[in-house]
Amino acid sequence: MPNLPDAVVLCGGAGLRLRPVIGEAPKAMAAVAGRPFLEVLFRQLARYGFARAILAVGYQKDAIQSHFGPGVFGLQLIYSPEEQALGTGGALRNAADLIETDDVLVMNGDSYTDVDLDALVKHHRRANADASVVVVPSDGRGDCGFVLLDRAGRVVGFNEKDGNPADRFINAGIYLFSQRLVREIAPDQEISLEREVLPVWIREAKVTGFVHPGTCMDIGTPQRYLDAQVVLANSEDNSLALRSDRSL
Repeated sequence: MPNLPDAVVLCGGAGLRLRPVIGEAPKAMAAVAGRPFLEVLFRQLARYGFARAILAVGYQKDAIQSHFGPGVFGLQLIYSPEEQALGTGGALRNAADLIETDDVLVMNGDSYTDVDLDALVKHHRRANADASVVVVPSDGRGDCGFVLLDRAGRVVGFNEKDGNPADRFINAGIYLFSQRLVREIAPDQEISLEREVLPVWIREAKVTGFVHPGTCMDIGTPQRYLDAQVVLANSEDNSLALRSDRSL
């Protein structure tokens, strides 16, 4: 698809809950099916033809950069380091000067959803949206806030604890944002995209939901990390051999 946006991968987390199973490694570098979790996301981006990925790195940022270098799978990798914890919203704002496209794809570095990224970009542009949020049907988990959509598919509630079961979904941690919105985030502050930024945007901007009928697989807890070993080992995006392109 032509004119694909840049991607920002939020991978600065330390993964404190995973320390018993991954030790001191950054959460996004946790081994899944024998390879760092980030590789699954890079394969997904490459499969859909994305060219540039900006990595918002924090905890053990040098370990991530030394492993992947300037590029993998034909993706150019650019690093946006944070010197202090900035949260997901602050890390995204910190990367704003590196974004070269009008819109930007944003992905959490600790979750994977086999969503059609081509269809997501088309949906976002067709809707003339300021922001689009990938959501999946509720799977019964109780440790998350829900995304609420109206009948037109517009996001009307974010990180809500209740709501009509027919209208509530789980945030998959994949977004498309206009660069203008990203630059409206206060710089150099620790801000949560999920708790502080998006709840404001749904009141002040056009935020649409992109419903994916599958599931979101995250590695945020030891049990989910173990579950991911099986699920992601058989995923399409884990079927490509790693090829680090040091010429980029």
